[in-house]
Order: sequence, then C-alpha cells, then structure tokens
Amino acid sequence: MTQFHQLTRVSGITMLALVLVLLVLGSEPKQALASNSASAFVQNVIYSNRIAIFSKSYCPFSLRAKRIFSELHEQPFVVELDLRDDGNKIQDVLLDLVGRRTVPQVFVNGKHIGGSDDLKAAVQNGQLQNLIKKN
Repeated sequence: MTQFHQLTRVSGITMLALVLVLLVLGSEPKQALASNSASAFVQNVIYSNRIAIFSKSYCPFSLRAKRIFSELHEQPFVVELDLRDDGNKIQDVLLDLVGRRTVPQVFVNGKHIGGSDDLKAAVQNGQLQNLIKKN
C-alpha cells in the first residue's frame, strides 16, 4: 500500500470517527438546553418581578399566599405550575435553587421568602413589608 493510500484510509477513518462523535455530542446540547430553559425561566421570573409566586391553582397554601399579597394591595407575578407543561421541571429547578419542591415558593425583590407559613411569619414580624418597601 502506498503512502497516499494509507493517508487516505486514515483520513477516512478519522473523518468517520469525527462524524460519529459529533452525532453523539450533537444530541447533548438539546437535552441541556431543555433543562436550562426551565432554569432560565425561573431565574427570569424571580429577578424580573418585584414579587413572584410559584403556585398551584388548587393549592390552599398557594391561595393563602396570594390572599396575603392581595390584602397588602400588592400584585405578585404568579406562575401556576399545574397549568404549565413544564411545571414539574420548574419544581425540580426550585428544588435545586431553594431546597424545596413544594408550593407556594415566594420571592420578593429576588429574595426567597419561603412557603406559605414563612410568608405569614414574614408579614407578622414586618420583614415582608420592609422588603416590599425596598423597591
């Protein structure tokens, strides 16, 4: 076999290996992008809204959190997870972010307040009103 044929054969094998690697790796960004999109959505909601609540429309604790803000004449941005196709992914992101998957999860000025009981306590001790005034 001539040197030219050997180079051509090696180049062909190398090219085939490269194509296979690209095909395998080519599917990875799609998976990462899908999980990152839920994460990006959560971050955007938290930091683009003065008050954000991740909620479920039927949850009595979520209803209580929304009622608290209504009584304070505040209008939170509410994400109803049960009405979204990606609700479970968003809850997974919340688990990674705040250590809880439960609803509601309340954020004020980018700060995590917590769930319904945490929100109620923050109202009672004045912490919530102080956070709301900061902006």
